[in-house]
Amino acid sequence: MRNITIIIITGLSGSGKSTAIRALEDIGFFCVDNLPPALLPKFIELCKASSGEFSKIAMVMDVRGGTFLKEYPNILRDLREKGQKIKILFLESSDEVLVRRFKETRRQHPLEKKGSVLEGIKEERDKLSGLRMHASEIMDSSSFTVHQLRELITQFFSEFAEERRMTIILTSFGYKFGIPYDVDLVMDVRFLPNPFFVSELRNLSGNDERVYKYVMKNEVAESFRKKFIALINFLIPQYEKEGKTYFNMGVGCTGGQHRSVAVINCLEKHLSKKKYPLRIVHRDIEKT
Repeated sequence: MRNITIIIITGLSGSGKSTAIRALEDIGFFCVDNLPPALLPKFIELCKASSGEFSKIAMVMDVRGGTFLKEYPNILRDLREKGQKIKILFLESSDEVLVRRFKETRRQHPLEKKGSVLEGIKEERDKLSGLRMHASEIMDSSSFTVHQLRELITQFFSEFAEERRMTIILTSFGYKFGIPYDVDLVMDVRFLPNPFFVSELRNLSGNDERVYKYVMKNEVAESFRKKFIALINFLIPQYEKEGKTYFNMGVGCTGGQHRSVAVINCLEKHLSKKKYPLRIVHRDIEKT
């Protein structure tokens, strides 16, 4: 069996473990939250036996795991004796920051019980002190926002990152059927020439070349196309930088059959040249 990349994320509650695991998932890791420690060796065996699908795994293991703090020394020693390399990322923050985070989110600290949040933090810090000594990397997230911590994790583990580009979904729709609930950006193109009022074009769709030319081959449409594409060219890299994996852009006209379809097809031609993963949805093209 081949070795795989294993990262264990642990540390204090409220220090950003959930943010870290999501960042690793976004760069291609198979992620598991709160795996029972007794299952770790068997889980690793199953991943090794896979055909490469699970070559990089990350898991959160902390005080919620019950026996984790008692079992981890023997488990890690056995795995390392077998030649398995394991990185342990330990996340922590100051008491003041952790107390504030729990108050803001109104979450209960796992060790709070009947005491205060601060007492729970101190108890957890004491329980994790031994594990902290075995950490490959210790990160203090006190001064980081969620986005900054996510970016730091991504950069730190960039050697394991897969080359992933954001998937772009282009959706045409008709306003009379409602705006799609899952779109991130909506563009109204009801100002463009409407083929519905041209008898020979009315029963066609924006997929037809004649309709496409009627909608897009005029001075207003050409000016709009250049400005809209410039906006898209600016926005997409910003969304990718923010960590979005999907971006759904909706373009709407009255019925969703002519103008919105033509504009979406125009955007598809442009974005396909940039090698983005694309999905085209003409939601209302068959409706009347």
